[in-house]
Amino acid sequence: MVSAPLPPAGNTTGVDMPKKYGRIARFVCPLSFLFPSMIKVNQAIEKADVLIEAMRWIRQHRGKITVIKIGGSLMEDEAAMTHLLLDTVFMESVGMQPVIVHGGGKAISDAMQSAGIEPRFVQGRRYTDSASLDIVKRVLGKEINEQLVRQLNLYEGQAEPLSVCADSNVLFGNKLALTDEFGAEVDMGWVGTITRVDTAPIHKLCEQGIIPVIPSIALMNDGTGQALNVNADTVATAVAKELHAEKLIYVSEVNGLRTDPNDPDSMIDSLSAEQARQLLASGSIVGGMIPKIQACLETLERGVNKIHIINGRLRHALLLEIFTSMGVGTEIIGP
Repeated sequence: MVSAPLPPAGNTTGVDMPKKYGRIARFVCPLSFLFPSMIKVNQAIEKADVLIEAMRWIRQHRGKITVIKIGGSLMEDEAAMTHLLLDTVFMESVGMQPVIVHGGGKAISDAMQSAGIEPRFVQGRRYTDSASLDIVKRVLGKEINEQLVRQLNLYEGQAEPLSVCADSNVLFGNKLALTDEFGAEVDMGWVGTITRVDTAPIHKLCEQGIIPVIPSIALMNDGTGQALNVNADTVATAVAKELHAEKLIYVSEVNGLRTDPNDPDSMIDSLSAEQARQLLASGSIVGGMIPKIQACLETLERGVNKIHIINGRLRHALLLEIFTSMGVGTEIIGP
């Protein structure tokens, strides 16, 4: 049997020793590991300390909207998704108003390949013809969306879909217009961008304590009922802007913003919008993080106070980022 390490000398519980230990009470603190009840008291006190630290942030964010964007390969990680959704239910339980926007890129690519359609990307966006759009609507708008709602309800939250496929659409847009390096128009099929968000149904659910779950599919503005496949980051940005959200949180597979993508120690905990602009101008931000930071800055200019980038594979990353003083990702603070 391995002996338990000795705890620090002195009363580590912060309370008087129980009377049942009699006259030797003041001598047993260094040996409290021999008394399971004292270990339980210590553990309970540590949990209470965490709640006290969180109280400041709970009061600050109570009644305010936080948009949470989830997507990519993270959605294939069952354990990570369990903790993220539990965190989201906790946020609503303490009075915050979380709104989930989600993509589902890998699942869509897998479904396309199963149907004999080779996924094709143009300028970082998925080319979407009519056959591909049917798959997007089925996988993203129904299967993934309904699964997220079921899980949130299973974890004793309340959630409802706001989706084209559930006859409760809140996203409207136009076909995305892109040009190549010669200025010629690029055909993207049924790929869109967001021009309008119907915020009333979102606010109504939030005020009722229900978590809205929104897939990144929109309807054309022309009233034809034509669906559009939209980048999930684009949707999250648009939703946060129109709701004047307190926060927008990008949940991804990276810990936050790094000045060196290959060096985890180069992660920046917090920076202002102006500092982010300076990093972009200096070339310190590279690769796929460039458009994400550009979108973050645009969102901050539209009234969102803070944007967070966190690694969703870290257990309870949402709670650690929002309800602790240190946080676990990068926050970008608006002007």
